[in-house]
Amino acid sequence: MEGKRVIITGGAGFIGSNLTAALLADPRVEKVRVIDDFSNGYRSNVEEFLSRPKFDFVEADICDYDAMLKHTEGFHLISHQAALGSVPRSIKDPMRSTKVNIDGTVNVMHAAVQNKIERIVLACSSSTYGDSKELPKVEDRIGRPLSPYAITKYAMELYADVFKKTYGLNYVGLRYFNVFGPKQSPDNPYAAVIPLFCKAFLEGEQPTINGDGMHSRDFTYVDNAVHANMLALFTDNSGALNQVYNVACGEQTTLNEMVNILQHVSGKNINAIYGPERAGDVKHSKADITKIKKHLGYEPKVFFEEGLRSVYAWYKKINL
Repeated sequence: MEGKRVIITGGAGFIGSNLTAALLADPRVEKVRVIDDFSNGYRSNVEEFLSRPKFDFVEADICDYDAMLKHTEGFHLISHQAALGSVPRSIKDPMRSTKVNIDGTVNVMHAAVQNKIERIVLACSSSTYGDSKELPKVEDRIGRPLSPYAITKYAMELYADVFKKTYGLNYVGLRYFNVFGPKQSPDNPYAAVIPLFCKAFLEGEQPTINGDGMHSRDFTYVDNAVHANMLALFTDNSGALNQVYNVACGEQTTLNEMVNILQHVSGKNINAIYGPERAGDVKHSKADITKIKKHLGYEPKVFFEEGLRSVYAWYKKINL
């Protein structure tokens, strides 16, 4: 593939802006257009790209179908990263999460059909596994969703499958497992655990763990998510299309273990405070990454401890 014109919805967000940097550096890419309305992303995440000749920015809302139809015209590929994340946010405001994550996604996919987009890559979620206690998590075996957010992310996969069957739109779904890394902000009410914990350690404060700290996650450094997106966008293996894949490292780390690593990384003997568990939280999560290795040639580039050291250094560098 050469000379591809690529859309990134939500490109001012954490994962989207990291992906933007990778696409701009790729010789197969002729143009990168980021579409974002800054409801969940930050202008500072895309400022560094504004002077790049291959880069284009459009401020628009994915819930505006006419805007999606207009701004995706003339492009070949879409990486759909725009979403309202966070289980707690979806519990507080299920209507907004549903509107953005389902209606917005359908807008983007239908605009892709109308503009004859070759392929769309969807940012899906490990929350889809719901109450399934099976470990590791295998793509074709899921449980019942535990939050409105999980429902919206599963609905995206179902819509993608129907759009392929009905309209011929090729897709790849990437189920992210707790992605973290540079440009992930700790300064919003629904910030993820790693930026919050890094900020606490940098400020010499005790982080708060919801529960007993034995919840475990397959924490995935952002370089791995970017790598998976690049593979999904450019694979020439037709058999890899129209499927959903886990994006993770195949590891399992508890929150208590994460605090111990941060103690070593920071050189600070700070212990966590323990509070009540959060509604809708999955207890344990670990991915089986056999399928994505087989079909897309994916291999994790950065494992958890190395990634945590890197992102802690990044937060320290920007004087978080």
